[in-house]
Amino acid sequence: MSEIQHLQQWIDDARRIAVLTGAGMSTESGIPDFRSANGLWSKDMSLAEVVSVDYFRADPAAFWRAFRDIFRIKLVGDYQPNDGHRFLAALEAAGKEVTILTQNIDGLHGRAGNRRVLEMHGTLLSASCPDCGAPHPLDYVQRHEVPPCRRCEAVLKPDVVLYGEAVPLIDAAFQAALNADLLLVMGSSLEVSPVNLIPVEAVRAGIPCALINYTPTRFDHLFDLRVHAGIGDTCRQLSA
Repeated sequence: MSEIQHLQQWIDDARRIAVLTGAGMSTESGIPDFRSANGLWSKDMSLAEVVSVDYFRADPAAFWRAFRDIFRIKLVGDYQPNDGHRFLAALEAAGKEVTILTQNIDGLHGRAGNRRVLEMHGTLLSASCPDCGAPHPLDYVQRHEVPPCRRCEAVLKPDVVLYGEAVPLIDAAFQAALNADLLLVMGSSLEVSPVNLIPVEAVRAGIPCALINYTPTRFDHLFDLRVHAGIGDTCRQLSA
């Protein structure tokens, strides 16, 4: 039995599937990996320093200039879900209980049709006031160089988890993985903590774990099944 056939059997047998997705899921839609932004704003500060909650609090105007520079392609691009996103949405439409645990901030899983999506690192599609909590949509944010709150005039913070902030949905993500019949990791290098501990805990709980990633990761040894190939190509084979 091939790896694809083996994985298809696991998917067929599972009723509840947790899917951890990383940047490799979105790059096939043309969205660059976050790490590719390192060269955009690294003259005197590291990327972690620029996209940090401390920098936002210290100099909101400078933060927004850097943030727009780093994410300029993502903010203005008209990106669409790819075959990987559509495959996961089709599983849910077919009656599987699919919970997406995504590190991505582009909103493409929801656009594809999945309803249970935990955006662990937040979203680029909105911003909120750190003082009064008022939410603001992306189109409002894009109209202002340094977007003010419409209610209290404080500078808005993007609804992205910045360096130095806790991951608010991490407990829910761990619980979803531990309640699943199958954990599928797609397009993640598993370099970011604490998200990379999700498969560790799933393995300890005896949950079957499969990885689809173009390149090996340092956690490959944990997985019962590994497919080192593109997500789109793999999902097209699974769909077929």
